[in-house]
Amino acid sequence: MTMAAALRGSLVTLVKGLGGPRWQQLASRQFSVSAGLCGPDGPPTRADATFNVTMIPGDGVGPELMTAVKDVFKAGDVPVEFEEFHLSEVQNMASEDKLEQVLTSMKNNKVAMKGKIHTPMEFKGELASYEMKLRRKLDLFANVVHVNSLPGYSTRHNNLDLVIIREQTEGEYSALEHERYRWPKQIRLMTPKPFCRKLGDGLFLQSCAEVAELYPKIKYDSIIIDNCCMQLVQNPYQFDVLVMPNLYGNIIDNLAAGLVGGAGVVPGESYSAEYAVFETGARHPFAQAVGRNIANPTAMLLSAANMLRHLNLEFHSHMVSDAVKRVIKQGKVRTGDLGGYATSDEFTRAVIANLDV
Repeated sequence: MTMAAALRGSLVTLVKGLGGPRWQQLASRQFSVSAGLCGPDGPPTRADATFNVTMIPGDGVGPELMTAVKDVFKAGDVPVEFEEFHLSEVQNMASEDKLEQVLTSMKNNKVAMKGKIHTPMEFKGELASYEMKLRRKLDLFANVVHVNSLPGYSTRHNNLDLVIIREQTEGEYSALEHERYRWPKQIRLMTPKPFCRKLGDGLFLQSCAEVAELYPKIKYDSIIIDNCCMQLVQNPYQFDVLVMPNLYGNIIDNLAAGLVGGAGVVPGESYSAEYAVFETGARHPFAQAVGRNIANPTAMLLSAANMLRHLNLEFHSHMVSDAVKRVIKQGKVRTGDLGGYATSDEFTRAVIANLDV
């Protein structure tokens, strides 16, 4: 299979997941592509079922955020049991055996919650990080981030509502580097434009255009990445759904998160045709906050709510997300990144107190 065919296949799979009723759901902004990608053998709707979910706390404040999720789930009597695996390169808790354990759990459960697995800067003889290995093994080709303004929290641009879809197994972050000459070393700056990168951006643009022709009812347009960044800052309301390659998706995810409150408030999820992994939208380990009890649990809790919707646990999904948004709207308990003074634990307790059990 050629690279172009593979890319078109991934795009078609994703669009099919957003097709029909799911596209109408996206338009009405009860956003979830999960059920559209689950297939006919998706999880049952029984409220009394208990679901096993793989949990990978990751590095930085990831374990603290996962503790917040577990505390809220326990208080809300959410029918989910976590299979927890600590996979970390920086803490020397990563190995091929540990990765296989995670993959086995994922193959059984199909669903996971994950913190950021930080990639060390030093070269250890292998380019692919465990974060990338996990994406490749599960074929998590699409990362989806729903950027939505939080009720009651005012920013420069309010009432924002847009979706960013990022291809995340190819491109600059895919660890496919090579060195033709050992000496002299050369640094080449690549401008992010399709007429400069015909084999990369050009292929992605061509594949998107070909897939767009199959769905004439969806308005399709293209924009260069540098202009996109400027337009997002000046007038983000013109955007609805943005689809982009790996590196640009990372840039836009973080930029868009900053428009609505920062990395601590935007949830995200990654999909293959078979698996779903729920995580924060702007993926940062926030290592400087470890042990200080200051990280904002909002993004991870909203990701957890999206996971519950994926499992067809609609009642519990709304219960968690409504409690989080209610606390933020009340404005009495906010973490430092939102201008407040509350600790992570205080915010979590406030969410628990607002659960409509």
